Amino acid sequence: MNIMKRHIFLSALLPAMLVTGCTKLDVNVESQYTSGNFPSTSASYAAAIGPLYTQLANGGISYAVEYWRAQELSTDEAIIPARDGNYDDNGQYRFMHIHTWGKDHPYVTGCWQWGFGGINTANRLLSLFSSAPDNATKPTAIAEVKAMRSLFYFFMMDLYGNVPIIDTFPVTGLPATQDRKKVFEFIESNLKSALPNLSSAVDASTYGHATKWMAFALLSKMYLNAEYYTGTPRYTEAVAMADSILINNKFSLDADYASIFKPDNGPQIKETIFAIPYDANLIQGNHFTRFGLHPYLQAKYSIPFRPSVALSTIPDFYAYFNLANDIRNATWLNGKQYNWDGTPIMVATTMKSLDATYSGTDYNINWHVEITPDLTLVKSATMDVGNDIKGQLKGVRSIKFYPDPNANASTRYQGNDMPVFRLADILLMKAEAILRGATATTVNSELQTAPVLVTKVRTRAKAVGVTTIDLQGLLDERARELAWEGWRRNDLIRFNKFEDAWGFKTKNTSETYKRIYPIPATELALNPNLKQNLGY
Repeated sequence: MNIMKRHIFLSALLPAMLVTGCTKLDVNVESQYTSGNFPSTSASYAAAIGPLYTQLANGGISYAVEYWRAQELSTDEAIIPARDGNYDDNGQYRFMHIHTWGKDHPYVTGCWQWGFGGINTANRLLSLFSSAPDNATKPTAIAEVKAMRSLFYFFMMDLYGNVPIIDTFPVTGLPATQDRKKVFEFIESNLKSALPNLSSAVDASTYGHATKWMAFALLSKMYLNAEYYTGTPRYTEAVAMADSILINNKFSLDADYASIFKPDNGPQIKETIFAIPYDANLIQGNHFTRFGLHPYLQAKYSIPFRPSVALSTIPDFYAYFNLANDIRNATWLNGKQYNWDGTPIMVATTMKSLDATYSGTDYNINWHVEITPDLTLVKSATMDVGNDIKGQLKGVRSIKFYPDPNANASTRYQGNDMPVFRLADILLMKAEAILRGATATTVNSELQTAPVLVTKVRTRAKAVGVTTIDLQGLLDERARELAWEGWRRNDLIRFNKFEDAWGFKTKNTSETYKRIYPIPATELALNPNLKQNLGY
């Protein structure tokens, strides 16, 4: 394991034991701390804040699994089809793909509880810290917690739109639903108030923690989406927040694109602004290899467990990876598969095991393993592509979050950290804001027009740059650069394409209400002050 990552992971584990995470709203703060043991040093504040980061990584649900699926399975980027009944799981993946989820969907319920669990933890910490004696660390700790609460609130605002604003602990009454615009203003105000006291350091000590740069990135993302969130365009502010990062030269595009997502990624990646650390044993929650590869590839990638065959992309999305020499094309597995020495990966099977539609006399064969982009259905009602060998290998597979040879063999978790904000996204957000009406700005003596910014991203990918670009081209570039990083749903909504047809989903322009998820049925039953989102 990377030594710096191990230090970070162990630092995160200790706080989880010191301060228990809690989703109840009425816990007595004084039951855990007295005036004699309030946090007073940077180490004790870090210990107290730790559960907030544990909640983000895998607090009941995982950012890299269930939250990721809510953001990606609802788009053209990722799909889990059924395979002869396997991976149907009561239709939960199918409902995501064809946009027929309801208020009882497990991701709808799980993401709400995960997000408000983080918000509640943050409020508990802010209550605790406000009572602690003044010292040099206290303002920074309070700012860090406020920034993290803002991040959780952003996720909730993006997923559900209209949610309660809870900023006290304990909560004395049942909170009421607030309009999304008010939630936006609450997040914006909190981030701005936190900024002066947030750390500006970029090193192992701040990796995976809220810093000034994380706050600027989050504000830029909010302002880029502000016209959709609030009805008021804020593209000039989106550029300003991006420039707050760019002019300080704290981050740079990593020359090796693949290294950003490998199992040993960490503080040494100079492109990462904010990431969620994962470790196969210490902080579990990354399951990309488990769900995305096939047992026939286990030996090649030295995977210490038998992967499933569930997760892939659809031909519509894979078609974006069409630029010559683009190293991002290599993040996908398609076609006949070969070992590292160039020899074909072969499997001994029979014709009927290979192809269930084969009607001739069965016989043994040695078959060259081949992944195909097509996802033709054998059962439309259940979005089933079949479970013969060819069916299992339908759908291009991603190795962007590269298989971890040190993954946990029993839990099948891997150690790749998950970037939330990175520099390439900042460059593309700035380019988009300019295309939508903001003025290009000069950073470090360079006039950064939209083509200049996109070319920076393209050049790192070894693809040809652009001299002109429009909004559709910008969206296509975001698809190539940020595939499977959890932003596709956000992007498609902003570009008014979330209702389009893809895969097995038909176009339905009357369902714009599905741009936000319903308030979970369980929460409505517990709190009569919540109002269901329109359309559900």
